[in-house]
Amino acid sequence: MLVVLAPGQGSQTPGFLRPWLADPTFATRFDYLASVADLDLAHYGTEADAETIRDTAIAQPLLVAAGLVAALELFPHPSDAFARVGAVVGHSVGELAAAAGARAISAEQAMVLVRERGRAMAAAAATTPTGMTAVLGGQREDVLATLERHGLVAANDNGPGQVVAAGTTEQLAALAADPPTRARLIPLSVAGAFHTHHMAPAVERLSGLAAAVTTHDSRIPVISNRDGRVVHDGQDVLRRIVTQIANPVRWDLCMETMLDLGVTGVLEMPPAGTLTGIAKRAMKGVETFALNTPDQLDDARAFVRKHGERSLISTTPTWRMVVAPAKGTFERDEEAGAADLLAPHATIGSIVSLRDRTPVTAAHGGHVVEWLVEDGDLVSPGQPLLRLHPAGAA
Repeated sequence: MLVVLAPGQGSQTPGFLRPWLADPTFATRFDYLASVADLDLAHYGTEADAETIRDTAIAQPLLVAAGLVAALELFPHPSDAFARVGAVVGHSVGELAAAAGARAISAEQAMVLVRERGRAMAAAAATTPTGMTAVLGGQREDVLATLERHGLVAANDNGPGQVVAAGTTEQLAALAADPPTRARLIPLSVAGAFHTHHMAPAVERLSGLAAAVTTHDSRIPVISNRDGRVVHDGQDVLRRIVTQIANPVRWDLCMETMLDLGVTGVLEMPPAGTLTGIAKRAMKGVETFALNTPDQLDDARAFVRKHGERSLISTTPTWRMVVAPAKGTFERDEEAGAADLLAPHATIGSIVSLRDRTPVTAAHGGHVVEWLVEDGDLVSPGQPLLRLHPAGAA
């Protein structure tokens, strides 16, 4: 099974787009998305220095546009991806690229949202001097306790031995003077304390814009940064992306879900290396491919053929699918099990695991066509549970 990864802010490097923009097709598509973002992204991806592309308002649109256009080079027709990719997941701003790749939102919508996300987060970061520091190594309990003692947030939990602390510059200075035992600190080149309460004004701005966006059920399972859940409903995908601006990225739980899905290969879109590096350490036995230059495309396509298989999700205009957000035992709701017609957002049951109980709802409602699992069945993330025919559809 193949999972495609979209990197987050901090993965950009000066000139990383230069080999890609030598291709006229890539350059034309990239210029189109740059026009939507109203930024000279070709310049920023080829000529701008590290300090310039560190700017949140530039880095975020640059990364999303690069990932989306590179994905079209890898999968010239969307159906190619739907037939090969088992799931998609983005790290932080990469979630917008993942959502567009899964067709929950359009590429144009992703570029408008990322443009405004970058601007709003940059404005929020400018109100208080804040930053982020990677904490490598140490005992997890000691690391988290030390961050709490200094008033910091574990803004990114990237798996064993990799936590990113975020907070004010004073709090980060206190951490530097009093670090966790046997941990190494690396200050990150970012403009603020992302994924913390410091970003609340940006959430408010994006929430207003997201309310006007038309979404679609994803064609590929989307793994959410919030909790590693598999999300299918387009509105939920977008809602989670917006609120995630001010909440920690649980990449550790995303990797757990990939393993639960049975992933055998992960392919990271450009600028690649950060997420595949984490996968090599935390997902033993899973092959990785970091796509950074167009001369790797033939090898990347071979990697896709080796690991790709059709997604469990299949959508047509005449029915909708409800899928499992996580692994566990499915407990069907008695009322839903007896119903022929479900109201929007009706609860159809729960997924019960050792960790928690997750309610499952039918976001759109509709006529029950077919239950695809029985009460008490073990289910995996993204597994179809129920097929519905939209109410009122011909």
